[in-house]
Amino acid sequence: MRITDTSDLWWKSAVVYCLDVETFYDADGDGVGDLAGLAQRIDYLAELGINCLWLMPFYPSPDRDDGYDVTDFYGVDPRLGDHGRLVEVIRTAHDRGIRVIVDLLINHTSDAHPWFRSARESVDSPHRDYYVWRDTEPPDTSAEVVFPDQEDSIWEHDERTGQWYLHHFYRHQPDLNVGNPAVVDELMRVIGFWLELGVDGFRVDAVPFFVEDVETAESHLAGDPHQVLKELRAFLGRRRGDAVLLGEVNLPYEAQTTYFGGGDGDELQMMFDFVTMQASYLAMARGEAAPLAAALAGRPELHPRCQWATFLRNHDELTLDQLSEEERQEVFAAFGPEESMQVYDRGLKRRLPTMLGGDPRRVRLAYSLMFSLPGTPSIYYGEEIGMGEDLQAAGRMAVRTPMQWSRARNGGFSAAEPEQLIQRVVPDGYGPEHVNAADQRHDPDSLFSFIKALVAVRRSCPELGWGTFALIEQPHPSVLAHRCDLDEVSMVAVHNLGPDPVTLSLDVCRAGDGTEALDVLSHQLVAAGDECLELVLEGYGHRWLRLRPEGALDLP
Repeated sequence: MRITDTSDLWWKSAVVYCLDVETFYDADGDGVGDLAGLAQRIDYLAELGINCLWLMPFYPSPDRDDGYDVTDFYGVDPRLGDHGRLVEVIRTAHDRGIRVIVDLLINHTSDAHPWFRSARESVDSPHRDYYVWRDTEPPDTSAEVVFPDQEDSIWEHDERTGQWYLHHFYRHQPDLNVGNPAVVDELMRVIGFWLELGVDGFRVDAVPFFVEDVETAESHLAGDPHQVLKELRAFLGRRRGDAVLLGEVNLPYEAQTTYFGGGDGDELQMMFDFVTMQASYLAMARGEAAPLAAALAGRPELHPRCQWATFLRNHDELTLDQLSEEERQEVFAAFGPEESMQVYDRGLKRRLPTMLGGDPRRVRLAYSLMFSLPGTPSIYYGEEIGMGEDLQAAGRMAVRTPMQWSRARNGGFSAAEPEQLIQRVVPDGYGPEHVNAADQRHDPDSLFSFIKALVAVRRSCPELGWGTFALIEQPHPSVLAHRCDLDEVSMVAVHNLGPDPVTLSLDVCRAGDGTEALDVLSHQLVAAGDECLELVLEGYGHRWLRLRPEGALDLP
């Protein structure tokens, strides 16, 4: 099936940039980033070239889980600004050609949310069935908790009513009963509200837990928990046909496809590819392409209106839960051997540059690889300048440090006293005096300039978002070679995950019609004719080669 009208599938050719407003830029000097500060930094994002901005939660919250414990789905945290400031951010972004998506939290609320406060007052509360309750003491569910260092059960006893309520995350985040039609209606109103304010879609948080809750509670869905996702997707389409749902679904491929809606493609349009992400780190740890090649070969075929989102880092721990225990220990040994670098026995609390020992060759290889894979690339704020982490911060907060804008005090993030900051700036060799945006923006050899070039090339190569993917056979264990074909144009990407140079010959040219190969990063013509491509890759080297009929116009 070929999609001919692509106007509403903008996200297939997008580059996503994720940030937390409270750690991006503080305009009023109170130590907390705000929407006014973000509006002032939209031009920086436009300069980088991204065209989709993902905002982490900015809703009112007790902030016991970095804003994911929400007390009002329609509000704006007054520390960050108000609806007027948010609309200014959205308008400014749209004016620069940047779409805006926001977190949609459909799994839980804060226990301070008015719904839950009402629900726990009485079993007869009109909001009682907004949450999932049980009368009998639950069995041992310690193996199901998300944060094993904080919780030992997914059920919490409520002394006032004598029942237990469900919470897959923290006990102060009760799970919503999305099997209740009234809750689904509320979620639709939330979606409709933010669409009216101009957002272009939603990153949907913790989707598998949301579906499990439907199965746990008595439901109107007659045994089909995915029906809620279908209803939300249909509502989104009715309200705005080009809006997108980007889901967080950390499951094996076979299970993930059900969240796309299977062959119908009527649930989530995009999902983060956790399988490929985790395989990438195993491949880099070994210096061998085989784990990543196996993951990519195992990617199921998707409906043409669906898409993978590729990434190397996000705002959470670097989860390695889909690797075997032996494989996970390999990655730990390579990239986080100390206990202080690990978290929850399943992941790492580090950013990419520190894991790779600050080696610019390996850092650039990793990002080149990620951007070249079929799908929609997503980067986390600070990745473009190579920010590090604060290992003294608890858990996931290690990678949620203030953005480093300059060498100035607090990294130019805020004029407040350092002790007033929402979180301290990275203190070590990756601090602002070594890593900052001001120094890198005007340095053609900086990581910022490299990522900027990758973004520009990725956005100008529709075959990476729309084309047909295939691995290319070649004899070197350290090399991953793949191609994406769309009409008469192909992109061939070759990456050497090992430290030693390799020479390889790739049989990728179309026989008989002549083929040109243009290196889209160096803008040099590599070969012309019907012969194979002969390439030399340095250790941790990479090449992006665009194949086209000889004499064709230089495509954008």
